[in-house]
Amino acid sequence: MPPYQSHIFYQPQYSSQFPQYPESEIWAEQPHLKSQVLNIIAPFVKYGLEEAKDTSYVHALQEVAAMTYLIGQGMDPQTAYLTVESWEINECEGMIY
Repeated sequence: MPPYQSHIFYQPQYSSQFPQYPESEIWAEQPHLKSQVLNIIAPFVKYGLEEAKDTSYVHALQEVAAMTYLIGQGMDPQTAYLTVESWEINECEGMIY
């Protein structure tokens, strides 16, 4: 075994604010990422703020979180919106408060 290898597990030390997420530093350094994300979620934020006026913040946040989750899973934004809105038909099942 080369002299630099050891059987002791070495836990790297991170100087970042979130050491449990070292990959976040890599993503944070991509200048286009912030504007891209904010542009994608902007209509959902606006929708959520309007929805909260007629329902509740809990309801609106659940809807927006569900929509953005579906987008993150690969669904296009319009389909994510329509999917979550369709769940309101079945509100009695406890899907959306």
